[in-house]
Amino acid sequence: MSPFLRKVTTASGATAVQVVAKEGRRNKILEHLGSAHTEAELAVLMRAGRDKLNAGQETLDLGLEQDPQAAVVRSMRSRLLLDVLQATWRGLGFDALEDEAFFQLVAARLIFPTSMLDSARVLSEVGIDPVHRSTMKRCLTRIQQCKYRDQIAKNCFEHASTSGDISLVLYDVTTLYFEAEHEDELRKVGYSKERRVDPQIVVGLLVDRGGFPLEIGCFEGNKAETTTIVPIIQQFQARHGLADMVVVADAGMLSTANLTALNEAGLRFIVGSRQVKAPGDLAHHFHWNGDAFTDGQLIDTITPRHGNTKTDTKQHRREPVWDPTEHPGHWRAVWAFSKKRATRDGHTLTAQENRARAVIDGDVTVKSTRFVKTTAAGRSLDEASLKRARSLVGLKGYVTNIPATVMSAAEVLSSYHDLWQVEQSFRMSKTDLQARPMFHRQRDAIEAHLTIVFTALAMARLLQAQTGFSIRKIIRTLRPLQDVTITLAGQDITAKAELTDDARTILKALKMT
Repeated sequence: MSPFLRKVTTASGATAVQVVAKEGRRNKILEHLGSAHTEAELAVLMRAGRDKLNAGQETLDLGLEQDPQAAVVRSMRSRLLLDVLQATWRGLGFDALEDEAFFQLVAARLIFPTSMLDSARVLSEVGIDPVHRSTMKRCLTRIQQCKYRDQIAKNCFEHASTSGDISLVLYDVTTLYFEAEHEDELRKVGYSKERRVDPQIVVGLLVDRGGFPLEIGCFEGNKAETTTIVPIIQQFQARHGLADMVVVADAGMLSTANLTALNEAGLRFIVGSRQVKAPGDLAHHFHWNGDAFTDGQLIDTITPRHGNTKTDTKQHRREPVWDPTEHPGHWRAVWAFSKKRATRDGHTLTAQENRARAVIDGDVTVKSTRFVKTTAAGRSLDEASLKRARSLVGLKGYVTNIPATVMSAAEVLSSYHDLWQVEQSFRMSKTDLQARPMFHRQRDAIEAHLTIVFTALAMARLLQAQTGFSIRKIIRTLRPLQDVTITLAGQDITAKAELTDDARTILKALKMT
């Protein structure tokens, strides 16, 4: 059967144009002409395909002579996108590594995250001549052996220190799971917020207050989150010779050992406190003011470092002001009340109360649930716990070792709220960059993969900060704008894509013409 053209939608959403021929009951691909992201590109590819069919290219072996006037597509290149990526790469100083394969792996991660072997297709579609897959594999080994992450982290620090604020850093952790049957020394079953039982790894990420990545670490999947922050901070300090900075982390990092270690290292910290500590921390406030709060109210007080520390501050109406010398067994605690949070907490407690009553009535069968008290006489509603929980709705606490003379309660609250930046960086890693190392099994390969993701995240955050657009929108805007080179009558003609409004905005923000 004669060859014909076929259009296929790729995983990236592009339309691939292929020359195929029927062999039995299957279609055999004779030539892949390219992938189009716009109607104009598709029209060019279809025209080139029809010219090939009509002219009889030698690669198709149709036995026909080639028409010298036929237009042939020689290349398609997303020049603007590549210019932006290469300029960002150089701007962060990553070109000092002088490793084209590493750049291509990072670029592919930004353009369309996929397996290492499929990266060649992604790179070819935007006009990059990909290195051989063996070269990519050797690059993974080189990333570890030559300690690329150290150089990348150094460059990230230099960028953050010159263009941002590194006096305050934000830390958080996430888990990345593997679809594997067995554990090994790194991939282990552990606590999962997604309630998975697959082997996983724990990844810690340190960013500046704008979300720009500074340090990344990989830990065993069964390692407790609280035990990851000190190694990452110490690694960051040692790498850059830092002594004075503020570390912000959520309540998951709140442990006596962590706070003591950070304090002994001369670091200042702000960590979220658990609501169960509110009755003890706010005993003085409840004693003198009751449980009434106003929207936005802040209570600056103290909290014991250890559970067995006695705190008796009810003699005077004035709230105790934390002082490291006067209160050696305590930290400073700031509690904030939000009416909006109180409404949300109230709805949650009502749902939990309804569930507890359903369990008591036998309508729902669960092993345990909140506010259900089990005794020899059976199950009953824990009225005391429910009442105590309702008295604490709307409260959020923060523990710090920064005196009020250095940072006010409002500044403590504001600094903690910057944590959304590290959460956004994790979301970018997991969604836009697909950080889960699903194609890797060995520890060195997993660590190398995380270095690629870390590098791509740095470029993505910088581009987002400069343009105000997400990396996904930047890629979707610039990738379809391809320079198409056509050979017609022996002459090479290059047609440039017309810029869209978003493309002009991006290029203007990046000061690129």
